[in-house]
Amino acid sequence: MALPQKKYYRQRAHSNPIADHCFEYPAHPDDYDWSSLYPSIKNNDKRVEFLDVGCGYGGLLVTLSPMFPDNLMLGLEIRVKVSDYVNDRIKALRIQHPNQYQNVAVLRTNAMKYLPNFFHKGQLKKMFFLYPDPHFKKAKHKWRIINKWLLSEYAYILADQAIVYTITDVKDLHDWMVTHFEDHPLFEKISDEELKSDPIVEKLYESTEEGQKVTRNNGEKFLAVYRRISDGTAKLKDSN
Repeated sequence: MALPQKKYYRQRAHSNPIADHCFEYPAHPDDYDWSSLYPSIKNNDKRVEFLDVGCGYGGLLVTLSPMFPDNLMLGLEIRVKVSDYVNDRIKALRIQHPNQYQNVAVLRTNAMKYLPNFFHKGQLKKMFFLYPDPHFKKAKHKWRIINKWLLSEYAYILADQAIVYTITDVKDLHDWMVTHFEDHPLFEKISDEELKSDPIVEKLYESTEEGQKVTRNNGEKFLAVYRRISDGTAKLKDSN
């Protein structure tokens, strides 16, 4: 089975996350049939641990899949044609490489609205926000995928010590995300020194189509990585 061609799945880059899209979602994470996304995973207790929010054409998922074969990974994408492409790409890779890429899948949904419907408290170990839509106009800043309300929701589904990776080529958006993470009591910045030993970091720059486009245009990339700290540690941080 040949890999799908992106030219047949192109869709405008921007989508209004506030609009009422038609999505199906479970009332509780246990109500969702995860075997439909990971048909070869026989362990019913196995849960998604890596989440790529706004996964685009799935470059990061495909890159990380062989690096972390024991971790289930899920990409979320709101655009229907793009999510169709990722789904077809994964199906083709599974056929081309038997016993590989079984741990990755894509789900079309709105991450700003339905995450608690799909994920348990403290479930995720890693979240990724790679080149998110900057929504340049001030009136549309409320559409940005990082804000103080959404960070609290992300903190709910993240395990203690889980890591959140962000990268963008838009300095204003980078500053916005950093400010919101720094102001939130449940996140702390991971130092550049510590990031040197993280094998994922180098993959954030070039694994996605957007990252490759920034490189071709000689653009700058801004990275910020945060750790979800425990509620107890957050209280101490707040009191200081």
